[in-house]
Amino acid sequence: MTWPGAALDPGEATGGTEAWMDRPTGDRASRAHREFLGRALRRYPVTVVVLAPYALLILPTAVFYRNPETGFIVSLVGLALLGSVTVETVGRLFGRPDSRWREGFRRAHARYPWLYPIAVVVTLISVFANVLGAHLGRGTIVNQVSGDLSGGSLAMVSTLFSGWTALGFALLVASHLSGRLSRAKLFGWLAVLVGAEAYIAVLTARSAPLVALLFFVASTGALCGVFRLRYLALCAVLLFVAWPAVFEHRNALREDRGVAVDTKVTATDRLRLDSQLSLVAGFDVPVDLGQPGVTDYLRYGLVPRVLDPDRPAISTGQRINQYIGGGPTSAYTFLLLGNIWFFDGAIGVVAVHAFWAAVAAVLLRWRGTPGPIRLSLFCLVLFDPLLWSNTYPDSTVGFLQHVVAATPVFVLLGLSRRSLHGARRHPATARLPAARGATR
Repeated sequence: MTWPGAALDPGEATGGTEAWMDRPTGDRASRAHREFLGRALRRYPVTVVVLAPYALLILPTAVFYRNPETGFIVSLVGLALLGSVTVETVGRLFGRPDSRWREGFRRAHARYPWLYPIAVVVTLISVFANVLGAHLGRGTIVNQVSGDLSGGSLAMVSTLFSGWTALGFALLVASHLSGRLSRAKLFGWLAVLVGAEAYIAVLTARSAPLVALLFFVASTGALCGVFRLRYLALCAVLLFVAWPAVFEHRNALREDRGVAVDTKVTATDRLRLDSQLSLVAGFDVPVDLGQPGVTDYLRYGLVPRVLDPDRPAISTGQRINQYIGGGPTSAYTFLLLGNIWFFDGAIGVVAVHAFWAAVAAVLLRWRGTPGPIRLSLFCLVLFDPLLWSNTYPDSTVGFLQHVVAATPVFVLLGLSRRSLHGARRHPATARLPAARGATR
């Protein structure tokens, strides 16, 4: 059994016809470096996604500002990695990563001739639904503060497409990996997704969803070989430079909408995520605040709000804020790791990450190379329960909601799938030539 799951692109031409010995020494070293990173990401995708924000931002700021709880943060990250690394290492016993995983993707996706058109439709619908919902007041800072949900049947219908942003991204990446979409066109569609989220951030006066989407696109794109790490590093530097201006503009938008802004909190303070996380160290855990239970998971995760319009909103962040002495009109979170520690303790941190690492391993490995449905589910795992800035356990409910919302698309993909015999009768589709600019 092999693990041909998503990975960093080991080069512009993997398994190409050029002889390795004919390459210049510099190219050989660069290729070897890329292949090493690619193998690491293939073997430990969940570990990399969990570790990345802490290694790149949270722990460096904790050390720089001499946060007294730096050791506690390191221990939390260690517990999370204990769960994910253990599961992903055990998974390697069942097979080594496939060095020709891109060819496996092409074969697996050759049976879905309508993959790219479906990806375009899903992307456009997600953009339209999200923008419409924002115009109708869904997700705005005013509603977040008041705790009210946007009324109106149209706003409620827009929630039926919740999670289609991540779904559209996954299907676009699948189209690219299958050779149906060039790299340049893929970047164009990703610009549409990110641009729409930026516009929604202006409408809602909330920057957190935009930051979360950027991290999701960057990390998942790196795992799938869409982005090179050096380009992502450059983009990260540009975002840090632009952050103070973005922060001031966001505060101005909030003041225009009548929301009080704490002028003592600067853009630099807002980046002190280590302080936000370390606050949980002062509590005896686990804590019971009446957070969602099994019944709530089923009711909120599997039943669309349009069928249950009178149910109250789940806002664990507001309950945490009241517990630490704040009011009911604001929300607070200890980030994903801190929330798991707060509600489930050390065992919960290990167990949650081990569970999702196992789910990811099954999605990437079960019965060979993942097709578009399993790749989409893997992206939803990274988008909801494993995204470092999400609020646990609300993010788990969100994952179930997004899977339910994506079910019609999965059914459509299943109905459009061609039989293996039919795919072999069309070798031109099964062996699609890489479009100009596409990764081979």
